[in-house]
Amino acid sequence: MNEGNILVVEDEADIREVITAYLEKGGYRVRTAGNARTALDSFRMIPPDLVILDIILPDGTGTDLCRQMREMSDIPILFVTCKRDSDDVLNGFHLGADDYVTKPFDPAILVARVKAQLRRNRSRQERTVWKDKRLEVDLARAELLVDGEPVALFAKERQLLHFFIEHPNQVFSVHHLFDRLWGWDSGSDERTVMVHVSNLRKKIEEDPANPRYLQTVRGFGYRFTFED
Repeated sequence: MNEGNILVVEDEADIREVITAYLEKGGYRVRTAGNARTALDSFRMIPPDLVILDIILPDGTGTDLCRQMREMSDIPILFVTCKRDSDDVLNGFHLGADDYVTKPFDPAILVARVKAQLRRNRSRQERTVWKDKRLEVDLARAELLVDGEPVALFAKERQLLHFFIEHPNQVFSVHHLFDRLWGWDSGSDERTVMVHVSNLRKKIEEDPANPRYLQTVRGFGYRFTFED
């Protein structure tokens, strides 16, 4: 059974082979690339369902490749890296990466991360359009309209908005949001939640200082309230 099509971008042949073997055992179809140019060509020719992307490549960086892929697609991108606190990793998250693992890693854990990312992505694609008088969010196409005009969102902004829409009128702490959308081994910290909430408010609220949708519940966290 085909669980999904995975593109593995890794210049070390032995690591590439191990990742491929574990993914194929898990039921995934795998294509591989040893450099950025080959990876981008493969990505354009047959769009995968998920990309596993090494940060250090012989002809470029994984962060640059992530940016180029993000311009074409919203599929999950998972970094592999030698450095837990790498600036490249943080830059990758800003460019739209969804997760990362550090070398050396347990291939079984990597496959579990792949499965989780694909499950989240498929779940988002199955949902319908949500709208009220001001906002319209197409959860399947990952599109946002504000007063009828399209508004671009970065990957984490989009995931944050979708999470709130799926859990209306519930209060979530910064701790909980960070755990659900970033994860404690993401290379970031809880302050990134507050930054993304602020940026999202600027895009969806008429008055970000007095938000109608994305409200602060003092001492508890954030709540998303919408009106039919």
